[in-house]
Amino acid sequence: MERQSYFYGTGRRKTAIARVRVMRGNGAIIIDGMPFEERFPSLEHQHTILKPLVITENTNKYNVVVKVEGGGVSGQSGAISHGISRALAKISDDFKVTLRHNGLLTRDARAKERKKPGLKRARKAPQYTKR
Repeated sequence: MERQSYFYGTGRRKTAIARVRVMRGNGAIIIDGMPFEERFPSLEHQHTILKPLVITENTNKYNVVVKVEGGGVSGQSGAISHGISRALAKISDDFKVTLRHNGLLTRDARAKERKKPGLKRARKAPQYTKR
């Protein structure tokens, strides 16, 4: 039986979708063809992306290649984290249990609510004037 060269996971958050491939390597994370530190300069977003690897203690054992589209930087970093978690869950059941326990396999379904007719935003009504 031929060994699979990489493990795939799709991550989603808000309107962002990340296609993630995790393979054995030295810990390099490439997002849209550039290193993730360059693509996401904010430390908060970098920690979000690294969280699944840190929790499963695989920071320097796997290389991650990501293609991400849609949404903004926070949504994209959340989608990447979700995709990495899903790919790691396919690698080992031990990883799956750890990731599930830390809430990283659950898709965060919160998204912007649509605007309703007659309102300024989803729930904000125009100001009431008595006279």
